[in-house]
Amino acid sequence: MKATLAVIAKAPQPGRSKTRLSPPLSAEQAAELAEAALCDTLAAVGATAVARRVLVLDGELGQWPIADFELLKQRGDGLEERLANAFIDIGGATLIIGMDTPQVQPAILERALERLSSAPAVLAPALDGGYWAIGLSRPDPGALLGVPMSTPGTLRAQRDRLRARGLPAAELETLQDVDTYADALAVARAAPTTRFAAALATMSPHGAAA
Repeated sequence: MKATLAVIAKAPQPGRSKTRLSPPLSAEQAAELAEAALCDTLAAVGATAVARRVLVLDGELGQWPIADFELLKQRGDGLEERLANAFIDIGGATLIIGMDTPQVQPAILERALERLSSAPAVLAPALDGGYWAIGLSRPDPGALLGVPMSTPGTLRAQRDRLRARGLPAAELETLQDVDTYADALAVARAAPTTRFAAALATMSPHGAAA
């Protein structure tokens, strides 16, 4: 695949990562789950047939499976600015995936990249009204800046913005991302062999390790 495949992520930290999981989980457990989700995502990207892989990171690098990744630092304040800058810094056709869908598989990502090879943009819906991945055939900050992120209307707003910029998006598979404890349980059931599911299985819903 000629396009770049990138992961945009924040280094997991207690009190800053997956805060909507606490309660019922502790801040430390929420961060542990975030790191497991990130590792699953990086492993899926690492196994995808693509020439270039990039991790766009906010925070300190951890012990993660990134042997074949380039590392870029995030730039900007809001998520839409960080995404826009990531597309600029990477350059060329790029698919960017978040770290909240540990169930993602290389086959899904390869299909997304194939769609991007013949479409100006691709968009991957999430069940909560957002999206778990976005791809652009070329960097276009105006496709992202000002789009409200992390709301039930984010997907709709992003789709409308892409269309307004002359970048009608090919839509990809819908996945459930992990925001709440109920989401975590559902994703773990759907992907029981992931590191994420294994980590969740060690935790009680009351903030103490099982």
